Amino acid sequence: MNDKDIWIQGSDVDRKTIEEYMKDREQGTILSELPSFLYLMMQYRCAIREMESKLDVLNDEFSLRHERNPFESIESRVKKPRSIIEKMRRKGFELTVENIEEKLTDVAGNRVICSFVEDIYYLADMLSAQDDLKVLEVKDYIKNPKPNGYRSLHLIIQIPIYLSDQKKYMRVEVQFRTIAMDFWASVDHKLKYKKNVANPEMIVEELRKCADVISSVDQRMQEIRNMIEAEEIADEKADRE
Repeated sequence: MNDKDIWIQGSDVDRKTIEEYMKDREQGTILSELPSFLYLMMQYRCAIREMESKLDVLNDEFSLRHERNPFESIESRVKKPRSIIEKMRRKGFELTVENIEEKLTDVAGNRVICSFVEDIYYLADMLSAQDDLKVLEVKDYIKNPKPNGYRSLHLIIQIPIYLSDQKKYMRVEVQFRTIAMDFWASVDHKLKYKKNVANPEMIVEELRKCADVISSVDQRMQEIRNMIEAEEIADEKADRE
């Protein structure tokens, strides 16, 4: 499993990476920054737990009102320190705790796996409507897929956490995918790390075609579900008459 994207509940601090962080900075203030870094990671873990709780409540309410669950699972993670360091370097940002919090929007993340595309937008709308949350950015890669075929709905959301002495807003990236989208993204991620591929351009094109096929399956599954629900509504109406 790649260190960059380990989707688990929370994230333990990699001590070796912290040592690298300290060497990279090579400043006399680094020892005072280390506790701040650990404290920030704790705050991000709190934020993803808060977000997961909100999503679970929506799931419970929806399941009672509509007799089905809008999502299959939630995965949560805080980026590994090594991944944070690499991204800061790649973006050209000075490696400080303040910059990590200010410049990066995806340190904390929740990934919601749904069965149907309509449920993705339903959940995103319900979550966005909550008055203690603020949606900072929406990236809709379902309606506007990436060139490689990647599809998902990304929301960058500010969510409050309650500490012993303050209320603080933290940024969390919430990704919504169907089961099919998640399958494609997982396989694509694994194949990216294959070396000595003879025809990389052909592989990229084949993966894009697979993404289009998967999107068509998602659409067809949505149509089938809508047909079933329409029949159920018609049967209920007939029973009342």
